[in-house]
Amino acid sequence: MKIKDYLRTDFFPNVWCAGCGNGIVLRSTLEAIKSLEIPKDEIAMVSGIGCSSRATGYVDFHTIHSLHGRAIPVAIGVRAAKPNMKVLVITGDGDCSSIGGNHLIHAARRNIDLTVIVFNNEIYGMTGGQVSPTTPYAARTTTTPLGNPEKSFDICSLVMGAGATFVARGTVFHVHQLIKFIKEAINHKGFSLIDVVTPCPVYYGRMNRYEDGITMIKEIKEKAVTVEKARSLSENELEGKTVIGLLKKEEKDEFLQSYLSFYNTKKEASDGTAV
Repeated sequence: MKIKDYLRTDFFPNVWCAGCGNGIVLRSTLEAIKSLEIPKDEIAMVSGIGCSSRATGYVDFHTIHSLHGRAIPVAIGVRAAKPNMKVLVITGDGDCSSIGGNHLIHAARRNIDLTVIVFNNEIYGMTGGQVSPTTPYAARTTTTPLGNPEKSFDICSLVMGAGATFVARGTVFHVHQLIKFIKEAINHKGFSLIDVVTPCPVYYGRMNRYEDGITMIKEIKEKAVTVEKARSLSENELEGKTVIGLLKKEEKDEFLQSYLSFYNTKKEASDGTAV
């Protein structure tokens, strides 16, 4: 099956700016799905609000373009109603870690079988270039024109601490690695998250004096350090670097299955019947 078969080409050209990495992330996701040979009718893709969330309008799957920060609870509803379907969440760093932060934490805590792909451009893009939880310290945005005074947020560390069972970080430069991570995440039984570092050449790039998107992608490459190499570096040496690779993978009971098992056991014990 060709990638084009997964697309609603009548909605093209897309709305993404020249140099934006969102198209690379979407293409990598479709390449992963293609290699897994998953039928289109067995995939549901849910998004919230933001530049990345427009991706659901371009793919020929079951799709839902939901509210800002609410993609994960909507996806949980799909997962509960259609347990045999692969459910993917397309979201941005601000969408999932700020307004949708609590949903992210508790979906990871419960280990619900979702694949969350974070298009992390370190800024609110579609809504006006505001500072986001992942904006680097001292970086300029439309709401922090003198520089961001806050420490940036690590989405991977958050979900690992909350209980996610598959966590990886990739970039739009390391495409083959990214496709591999998305494939593994889709096949993983439990809560999976891939944090994808991607450039926003218009709002973030212009505010921080980058020449273009290619320049930003080159910097993403230069800042990337593999998990294996990071283990041999000190905290000071890792300052300003981005650790990429598989950060966590473990097997654990998936929530909706354990939920039914728990209540069946309780019901059988009380009245001899099961749900």
